[in-house]
Amino acid sequence: MRPCSAIALVLITAAWTGRPAQPVRLVVAPDGNEARYRVREQLVGVDFPNDAVGATKEITGRIVLGADGKIAKDQSKITVNVASLKSDRERRDGFLRHGALGTDSFPTVTLVPTDVRGLPSPVPLSGPVSFDVVGDLTVRGVTRPTTWHVTATAANGSYTGSATTKFTFSDFQMTQPKIRILLSVADTIKLEYDFKFVPDTARS
Repeated sequence: MRPCSAIALVLITAAWTGRPAQPVRLVVAPDGNEARYRVREQLVGVDFPNDAVGATKEITGRIVLGADGKIAKDQSKITVNVASLKSDRERRDGFLRHGALGTDSFPTVTLVPTDVRGLPSPVPLSGPVSFDVVGDLTVRGVTRPTTWHVTATAANGSYTGSATTKFTFSDFQMTQPKIRILLSVADTIKLEYDFKFVPDTARS
């Protein structure tokens, strides 16, 4: 594309959307964030299966989108302190710490977003939006690509919503729980992230 054509395209796009595309720099807010795992299990003495759920609010990180709407991979990363995960059973938490997650050696889980799909450009400043985020998830030192479905609401430069993905224990070389109170545990793990991102004023 010739330089003059590229400039014309930018001007047309700006006129059509009402504003020029700008980089978007967001950080995890100090509140309003919670990460959870959810696994279907059958407990001894219980006639029906239920979801084992553990959660933590200890989450940090940022996401940067360029003016072209693409993820700036070298500037984007979310870190979850999985050593602080709590469920309704201490024995389950102990297994995760010393077994499945091994948090003594691997206290955090990280997500490095690499691509975003279905997000309008420029990024909406208000209202609801849904899209997918592709990112490299690292658990126990093992990194694999994951796809997260995201629903969010934009307001006053901030974004609140939820993101979900799922994988199996074997995907990250984790051992399924085997403790006395359990009859069975499903192989699929669902991760849920309720988030609030705010403008990164330190980089504005």
